[in-house]
Amino acid sequence: MTLVKKIKDKKTNFEFNKEYIKVVNDKIQSNDAEFITNSFGEMHPSDAADIIEHLNEIDREKLIKLNNFKINPEVYIELNEAIQSELIKYLSSDAIVSILKNLESDNAIKILENLDENNKEIILNLLPPKDRFILQESLSYPEDTAARLMQREFTAIPSNWSVGQTIDYLRENKDLPEEFLEIFIVDNEFKPIGTVPSSKVLRTARDTKMQSIMLETQLSIPVDMDQEEVGHLFENYNLNSACVVDKSNKLVGMITSDDVLTVLKEEAEEDALRLAGVGDEEITDGVMKKTKRRFNWLLLNLFTAFLATWVISLFGATIEQMVALAFLMPIVASMGGNAGMQTLAVTIRALATNELTKNNFVRTVSKEFSIGILNGIIFAIISALIVQVWFKDIKLSLIISISMILNMIVAGLFGILVPVTLKRIKIDPAVASSVFVTTITDVIGFLSFLGIGAYFFLN
Repeated sequence: MTLVKKIKDKKTNFEFNKEYIKVVNDKIQSNDAEFITNSFGEMHPSDAADIIEHLNEIDREKLIKLNNFKINPEVYIELNEAIQSELIKYLSSDAIVSILKNLESDNAIKILENLDENNKEIILNLLPPKDRFILQESLSYPEDTAARLMQREFTAIPSNWSVGQTIDYLRENKDLPEEFLEIFIVDNEFKPIGTVPSSKVLRTARDTKMQSIMLETQLSIPVDMDQEEVGHLFENYNLNSACVVDKSNKLVGMITSDDVLTVLKEEAEEDALRLAGVGDEEITDGVMKKTKRRFNWLLLNLFTAFLATWVISLFGATIEQMVALAFLMPIVASMGGNAGMQTLAVTIRALATNELTKNNFVRTVSKEFSIGILNGIIFAIISALIVQVWFKDIKLSLIISISMILNMIVAGLFGILVPVTLKRIKIDPAVASSVFVTTITDVIGFLSFLGIGAYFFLN
């Protein structure tokens, strides 16, 4: 029996996957390392990682500790970060060193940076001097920078070489990356001055100078550039790869589009989770860990809920006189909250992609103000008609229509102003914005609705 699976099976046949996992479990229990090694070897590393992630923690430990079990080092890179760290701790130092030596530098650093400081130092000392220097230098830069993202394996040649010299060099040099799309052209100081697609080299006469067919380098990425900004550059300029330079503008590495895709995916997931108040929570995290991460957010929401309740308590006499107000309060608050979250989501995305700038800020705020007025009027009319049919009270219909317009305007404005303000004061808007926007729309919604109600019914 083979464990090779097709992509279409993974997507459409869940029962097949369940059976597939069961086979792996059975082979783990019977200590059939040879079968699993051969089967995993036939898979793409991503598929092998997917299988491992579906195992429980005990079976994952048994799998890694099987005698003579071998796995493609690339599988560790495809694993969920939490599970990757879990499996690495079961490996000996020599096994980890072997994995790192068989990975490109950008992937090796992803494993190394998740080790504790003691193990990290032990592993580094066991590596060859050249590899150790490269990884130590990468670790010296802050996380989430281009230096952590780049790979040190790249292809660079002098500008005075011919196409023939270049082809011979590519064939003979064993230290070059296995795959590359572009060849970097450097000057005498090893500063990048241009690039040549590898396909163009193959299609050009051997005596042609590389300098004559190169594209001048318009974009170099500093080693300390934030990885999210790197992602924006790749997206804006439709790059397949880009050179990375140090402070003296010398070529030190390259970043490829596959690494950038991973970054963009991680950043999007992170923003989505933070917007919901769960941080960088993983599905594999334990109950206590998940509870701890969610606690602070829920506690903050509890206090903001009491704030909204306190506003309601100020209008106790008004509610007693017109009980219908109590029935209709949630409508105004929920409409404002939902409208605010719509604006907030769009704003967070615009901030993340650098689409919202000083140049278009006023225009964007004005647009959201207009949207708030327009939506407010539309839903004010709909709400007023429903309330009139339901309660047959023109005053009540007027109250809900006015408060609906006010709250929709407030929701639109604060949905953009809150995240922009938080970003300006160096607070992640994805983390803190939603609770503030929800609180503001609730408080303003209750205050306007009950305040207008008090004016009509107590005067």
